[in-house]
Amino acid sequence: MVQPIFPRLHVVTSSLPIVQAVLSVSGHVAIQVRVEDPVTDRDAYALTVAVLALCRARGALCLVNDRLDVAVAAGADGAHVGADDLPPAAARKVLGPGVVLGVTLRAPAKVPEASYFGVGPAYATSTKDGLPDPIGPAGVGAVADASGVPVIAIAGVTPALVPELLAAGAYGVAAVGAIARDPVGATTAFLAALS
Repeated sequence: MVQPIFPRLHVVTSSLPIVQAVLSVSGHVAIQVRVEDPVTDRDAYALTVAVLALCRARGALCLVNDRLDVAVAAGADGAHVGADDLPPAAARKVLGPGVVLGVTLRAPAKVPEASYFGVGPAYATSTKDGLPDPIGPAGVGAVADASGVPVIAIAGVTPALVPELLAAGAYGVAAVGAIARDPVGATTAFLAALS
């Protein structure tokens, strides 16, 4: 079920304690469950079901990164696909209509199946290996200018960087490392910067 107002803060994590801490802060967020290999399908499903229960209790959006099968099986609000995952048209077939589908982009493109674009890497980050060079606010803005859906900037984003990303045209941000270091404090700071 898509929330009436799409969240501007997306928290990407595989940690249930981080999800609990983030959701203890008052504010509308999306939790993106990112389960890295070598986690079993059963464990990925169990984590997603647990996260989904917390999200439902707090009115948060629950998405699953990369694992469309887990998203569908758990009944999540949607999923996010990256450059090496199923193409967006195929992902939409798996998820069905009316379910949130996020798509990673690094340059402007037409993707009619997407509910939102995850755009980056906005800045340099150490939370994920093998990323291309950062595109900065200008790159995020180029995608936002060509997009008809919300653009969520990701990678290396801190609360202090939010104003320049919003000024460039981003709708919101996704956070990984900053949230992992201080879930409650960073969530509070991100929500304040995004309001």
